Amino acid sequence: MLESVQPEPALDLREVMNIRQASHYLGISPDTLYRYLSEGKLPAFKLGNRWRFKKTTLDRWMEMQSKHGADKGHRDAASARRVKG
Repeated sequence: MLESVQPEPALDLREVMNIRQASHYLGISPDTLYRYLSEGKLPAFKLGNRWRFKKTTLDRWMEMQSKHGADKGHRDAASARRVKG
């Protein structure tokens, strides 16, 4: 008898996510997520021996990253204009 293959359900945006859910939510690989954790770049907590991520905390982190990136881009452009003359 053939087993039917069930498609992966849509991302369940719970308040607390595991590695797989958080990496999908952020649009990065689980390996990149682990690297960010090891570098202390990402807010997370451990429940037992498993990493967990609060959606609201990740949303705030992404907002801060986008503001930081926009500020850096603005400073870099201004610096380039000064160098050119």
